[in-house]
This record gives sequence, C-alpha cells and structure tokens, in this order.
Amino acid sequence: MTNETPDTPLIQEPRLWQGDQWTAKVIKNDDDDGWAVAMFMDGQAEAALIGPWTMGRDKKNPKPLDGNAFITLVKTAREFVRRHEQQLHASLHQSVTVNGRASRVTVMLDIEPDEDSPSALLSAQDDKGQALAEIKVGAGFKLNRQSAQAWVDADFSKPASAQH
Repeated sequence: MTNETPDTPLIQEPRLWQGDQWTAKVIKNDDDDGWAVAMFMDGQAEAALIGPWTMGRDKKNPKPLDGNAFITLVKTAREFVRRHEQQLHASLHQSVTVNGRASRVTVMLDIEPDEDSPSALLSAQDDKGQALAEIKVGAGFKLNRQSAQAWVDADFSKPASAQH
C-alpha cells in the first residue's frame, strides 16, 4: 500500500480507499456469503485489522467505502494496533513489588524476544530507585510475587527456575 506522492494519487474507490497512512480493502468473507474490510498500515504486507463489512442495498454486493466510513475504520484500526502494542509491551516488561529486608523492592523482568535465542533480564531496585541486582535468566522465567520474593530472600542469587 502506498502513500500519496505527486506521481501516485490516493485511490478512493468503492472497494479500496487510501488515506492517512492507511488502506481499507473490502474483500469477500471466506467464512460466509458476506464481506469483510481489511485495514493495512502503509508499508505493511499484512492487515492490521480485518472486520465484517456491511452488505449493500442489493444484499449481494458490499456497501461502497466512503470518506466517513474510512475515518471510522482508521480510528478503529489505530486503537486496535495501540492496544496490541500495549499488551506486547506489558508481556515483555513485567514488574512486581515485594518486601525486602530494609525496604520495598521492585523486581523487574525484561524479555528480549529473539527467534533464535530469546533472553530476559531479571533486575531489582529499592524504593528509591537504586539498582540492587541484575541477572540474565531464560525468556521463559515466570515472574510473580512468589518468585520475586524468593529471589529477594535469597539475596539475589540466581533462581533455580532461571536457567536459560
């Protein structure tokens, strides 16, 4: 999908509409007799969002895309992408606060996704933000209140469940 340039104007047709760094494409829904709309961010080969699309008055063909529908679709697709990014960030960057000997301790797990060798960094800081410990663990390490407390209680020695 392309951005508008002086040489390539935006396409705004009944089944294909471009603008605002997005392309909406009305497609046949393979699951039934209806239609779907796929929203593509410019530069992306895969749709960011696919959803049902309204039938036209003849109950056979899709309702044509228009400017107002496109604006709504872009808002929906942006929100969907934003929520997905937030969920991904939350799954890769976790934290739990537990009781340490002198103060509350925040234990953090930062996962570095990598297809070949994913890894994670387990770290701790006191309630003033001072670093207390940092250790590399396997990407499958499960951070929860119990594992965080056990690591703090063991004076930050490598957890048995942290093999990578």
